[in-house]
Amino acid sequence: MNVNILDYLKANGEQLDLDISTALRIPMSQLKPLVEQLSASGDVICCHVTRFIDGRKIEGTSCRLSCDLPAPARGRKPGGVKKDTGAEIFPE
Repeated sequence: MNVNILDYLKANGEQLDLDISTALRIPMSQLKPLVEQLSASGDVICCHVTRFIDGRKIEGTSCRLSCDLPAPARGRKPGGVKKDTGAEIFPE
């Protein structure tokens, strides 16, 4: 069953435990120990989250593969060094 969870996360990325339970047709009472086991072994990273979707509060555990890093944020990054063009504004 752990292989099914890992395959699902590999195909779909980060998911809530409720979504995993629904997709794999595993009751939450059986899924929680499996996810805890995967988390203890280091295969999955989990954290408790609260999301508000259409004004409804949804609490659950967010799970993702430990080797699956999120994509870097778009835009400028801090600590970037500007390139020197070599042109002087006021030559002597």
